[in-house]
Amino acid sequence: MSRDQHIPRKRFGQNFLHDRGIVERIIRGINPRAGDQIIEIGPGQGALTYPLLQSIGAMRAIEIDRDLIPRLRAHSPRYGQLEVIEADVLRVDFTALAAGTPIRLVGNLPYNISTPILFHALEHASAIRDMHFMLQKEVVDRMAASHGSKDYGRLTVMLQAKVQVEPLFLVPPGSFTPAPKVDSAIVRLIPLAPEQIAPHDSQRLDELVRAAFSQRRKTLRNALSGVISAEQLQSAGIDPGLRAEQVPVADYLRLAALPV
Repeated sequence: MSRDQHIPRKRFGQNFLHDRGIVERIIRGINPRAGDQIIEIGPGQGALTYPLLQSIGAMRAIEIDRDLIPRLRAHSPRYGQLEVIEADVLRVDFTALAAGTPIRLVGNLPYNISTPILFHALEHASAIRDMHFMLQKEVVDRMAASHGSKDYGRLTVMLQAKVQVEPLFLVPPGSFTPAPKVDSAIVRLIPLAPEQIAPHDSQRLDELVRAAFSQRRKTLRNALSGVISAEQLQSAGIDPGLRAEQVPVADYLRLAALPV
């Protein structure tokens, strides 16, 4: 069956990778080893799946498109043992899949739900060894941003509070079918060890960061009014006159550790 017979679906955000050179670079970046518990999100037509299977012999993949699943199951045996989980990735319990052995997540994430997938993965960070994702370059820029830059925002803080973000390389639109209208990038995420994360209340952090970045032009004194007082900001060594993007991740964590 020709791989070209499948029509990419916009509702699933499908852009299929076909550039072999890019695939090889991604595989080198992942550096798969026998025994790795690799789970691929959205294997699509198997561009990454089959080379990974050849490297490690067995893996799992999560796919929501029912039309693609029979093809994956039919073609995969020549490369290795593939377990296809038919599901919406946002409903998958990665901790349960890990079953006590850290998993490695990989995938060309659908751009229309990439941020929800990232936040979902964060909820299971303790069960994840690392993640290698293809995303819009713009999203990767936000993930890796430093405080004080225009790209620094809620996504930056919530990710960097729990993972190390390492952009690897860019991927041009022509590497996909159909070609997206934006550049893409590969990023590596490595969950921080518990001792590397400052003690804080995760729900409180989310509340503070949402409020701070919902009104970026306002000072923290005004944006966080009703969430935290100017006196509390000052007690944490943070100038209430700063704007949200001027505050380092460590300072947000410190605020999230203050008693409510």
